[in-house]
Amino acid sequence: MMHGTIQKWGNSQAVRLPKGALQIARLSENDGVEIVASEGQIVIRKAEKIENLDMLFAGYTGDYRPAEEDAGEPVGREVIE
Repeated sequence: MMHGTIQKWGNSQAVRLPKGALQIARLSENDGVEIVASEGQIVIRKAEKIENLDMLFAGYTGDYRPAEEDAGEPVGREVIE
């Protein structure tokens, strides 16, 4: 077990992760991670790398249909004369 402290970092808070913890978890600087928070705990785990769109949408079962939105009449520089 390793200990740390939550500290202010700009407008956020941060925890420094010991090098040993990163080695055990096989994480490196700039790796993508998933952060899962629940009552009393935060779990950080390596994010699955998305190789292609098939991986991104694997398991998607929705019936999404895009729709066009009306933003009103053109104004300013978007008006074509």
